[in-house]
Amino acid sequence: MREIVVLSGKGGTGKTVVLASFAALAPGNVLCDCDVDAANLHLLLRPTLREPHDFWARPVAAIDQETCSRCGLCLDVCRFDAIHEFEVDPLSCEGCGFCLQICPERAVTLRDNLGGHWYVSDTRYGPLVHACLDPGQENSGKLVAVVRQKARAIAKGEGARYILSDGPPGIGCPVISSLSGASLALIVTEPSLSAIHDLERVLAVCHHFRVVALVCINKYDLDEGNSRHIEDHCRRAGIDVGVRIPFDTVVSDAITQGVPVVDFSDGVVLQRMEELWKVVAARL
Repeated sequence: MREIVVLSGKGGTGKTVVLASFAALAPGNVLCDCDVDAANLHLLLRPTLREPHDFWARPVAAIDQETCSRCGLCLDVCRFDAIHEFEVDPLSCEGCGFCLQICPERAVTLRDNLGGHWYVSDTRYGPLVHACLDPGQENSGKLVAVVRQKARAIAKGEGARYILSDGPPGIGCPVISSLSGASLALIVTEPSLSAIHDLERVLAVCHHFRVVALVCINKYDLDEGNSRHIEDHCRRAGIDVGVRIPFDTVVSDAITQGVPVVDFSDGVVLQRMEELWKVVAARL
């Protein structure tokens, strides 16, 4: 069983379009959406919900107003400025528990905090594990770990050959949680200056975690000079550029219809997606 995670240094490069195309080109694998802060793979795969689950994030402090003596110690020791007028702001509280330890009246407790939900769903291409972190909540990396763990369990139980994961953009905690232990990282970039800068950063993360990286340039013909710059940078770094995908309005048309682009059109984008999947499968 191999796990492929599709990443991008910035949002909007087309990684979800690529991952949905892989799901359609190689059905029967386990699909995983690791972008728990802004999940959108389900918009293209149209899953049927099978199992909803709660995600319990870090605990949050709460003050019993009847027991509290208003001594003010908790206000003095809280480094996150989460306590105002002896009420705890759950969005500011980090759940460290220092106020609980310092309170002479034992008026502070740590309560479980519902941080979001994760789901197991069925699609016509295979099972999908995805999640939604509630607004303002943290621990997205922990939720990504839960989603990946469930996807691996399903893949092992069903004997699936691949886990296809749609990773979050950037290089933060959820990206690290999505990337660690993966078999291959496919990085989708575009020929813009910001994308080039972010590509270099995400390649550095892959190198740090010793995950083999492969680069795909999407919409390469919008600026062929920048595309050549990306290829030169990857060549110097010893990283292969898999396939260059041209700009085509058929992609946005497919997104509007809510289907993978390879199921929507049989033009040049389909051909390039097929080529890209062959390159990825060969690397594995």
